[in-house]
Formats: sequence, structure tokens, C-alpha cells
Amino acid sequence: MSYPDRKDPVANLRSDAGLASALRVSLARLTRRLRRQAAGNSLTPTQVATLAAVDRHPGMTPGELAEHEKVQPPSMTRVIAVLEERGLLSRTPHPTDRRQVSLTVTEAGSALLKEERRRRDAWLAQRLKELTPEEKAVLRQAAPILEKLSRI
Repeated sequence: MSYPDRKDPVANLRSDAGLASALRVSLARLTRRLRRQAAGNSLTPTQVATLAAVDRHPGMTPGELAEHEKVQPPSMTRVIAVLEERGLLSRTPHPTDRRQVSLTVTEAGSALLKEERRRRDAWLAQRLKELTPEEKAVLRQAAPILEKLSRI
């Protein structure tokens, strides 16, 4: 397999491999910077992602959540325990299967997520102010495409 020429970024973007590499690096860097904006909450990225997933899909079982987040059930059990211990997540009996529990985000968990999103959005909005109108237009077109890539 040949790798794109790292010395010519424009040539890199002409091939799928070059575009993939550029996107991977840029998105990873942006993700790291966004995570730093939430450093005050003392949760790990996995814990935040788990809390956000339950917020979007209330009533999930731990097994469904592990599958959704692409982690092993024992790992998810540990994450759930920490979030529950911190009062951010609660377990309730499953409505149809007594062997299962359903997960929901507590008021404290919702407040934490709201603040986390506010801080990240504020940081990103500030960065967007530094862009030209043309660059913002390109990002508006790219946003649905990036969302599609995240779901494939």
C-alpha cells in the first residue's frame, strides 16, 4: 500500500487515502481540544460518552449500552457503577424483564451534561468566529457528511 506524500497536503487531499489521513488527524486533534474544555468535571471521556448515550436513549439496559458504545459488558458495568456512585446515573427495574435494569440519567447527570455541552459549544463557537464566511459555508455543507460518516 502506498501512503500519500506528506510533504504536499493538497496532493494528499486528492486521493481517498490522503483525505482519510487528513480527516483522521484533524478530527482527532479537534476531539482532544474539545475534551479539554470539559476537564473540570473529572469524568473520563468514556464516562461522559456513556452518560450522553443514556441521556439520548433513556431506559437502555447495561447490555444494550455496552453494545451501543462498542465496549465489553464488564467494562460497561464498571463505568455504570462509577456514574451511579457519583449520582449521575440511576438503575430502575426493567418494565418487562425482572432480570434486567433500565438506566436513566439523574438530574445531576443532566446538569453535568448540559454544562459540558455549553462549554464545548462556547469554545467551538469562539473558534468559528475566526473563520471566514466562505470557510463557515464549507463547514455547514460538511457537517451532515461528517455525521453520516460517524454512523456508517
